[in-house]
Amino acid sequence: MRPATLNLKSSAALVLDQDGDGVLYAKNIDAVVPIASLTKLMTAMVALDAQLPLSEMVVITKDDVDKIKGTRSRLHVGAMLTRGDLLRLALMSSENRAAAALSRAYPGGRSVFVAAMNRKATQLGMWNTEFVDGTGLSSANVSTAENLARLVRAAHGYPVIREFTTDSEYTVTLFSGQKLHYTNSNRLVKNPDWTIGLSKTGYISEAGRCLVLQATIAAKPVIIVLLDSWGKLTRIGDANRIRRWMERSNLSLNSAGS
Repeated sequence: MRPATLNLKSSAALVLDQDGDGVLYAKNIDAVVPIASLTKLMTAMVALDAQLPLSEMVVITKDDVDKIKGTRSRLHVGAMLTRGDLLRLALMSSENRAAAALSRAYPGGRSVFVAAMNRKATQLGMWNTEFVDGTGLSSANVSTAENLARLVRAAHGYPVIREFTTDSEYTVTLFSGQKLHYTNSNRLVKNPDWTIGLSKTGYISEAGRCLVLQATIAAKPVIIVLLDSWGKLTRIGDANRIRRWMERSNLSLNSAGS
């Protein structure tokens, strides 16, 4: 028996028991909405599925510059870094130019890459999901909380994605020798109260602030999806509310059984 009702501020939310596949909490889980940089989890899976060398150098070109939102990047045109570093920066710091370069450098180019993203979504049963680019900058990248839980479950099966999304910081060395320091876009990965196995944030104005997590709470592995959190700290607040709710629930259940 739950000790209290869970009141989350995100417009859509889902908490799943990862092992038992049971729904612990659900709110508007079938609403089709923009997903912003949560897209990059699919970008990473498609890039890794191709088994391209992570050590291969990739050059940032003008085609990787954001023409949708006009976001800036410290990866200047002409910068050269490994595919593995592009993947790490896209996942850990949500680096848009890094994600754009991954899709452009895919065999067959960006259109083939996006087709592979949508094909993978279909294979995962993400029937209400559509991708049009690998960054998430386009509001036409849409999904549901239920579909995104499937995405997180699949992405968690990739050791590289688990590692890169939970790095707290990383310094990349470009081919030129320049060093650039990046931090994780999710502050919770450094929080000792959390045991996080996968993390990804997202934000564009159309999507609000989004967050997905695979975490272990009260000895239970769970998948958390939080969408359209308009307050700057709302997604973090909701994640902490879920953790405290589950911990209190576990204490109550243990007390009831003793």
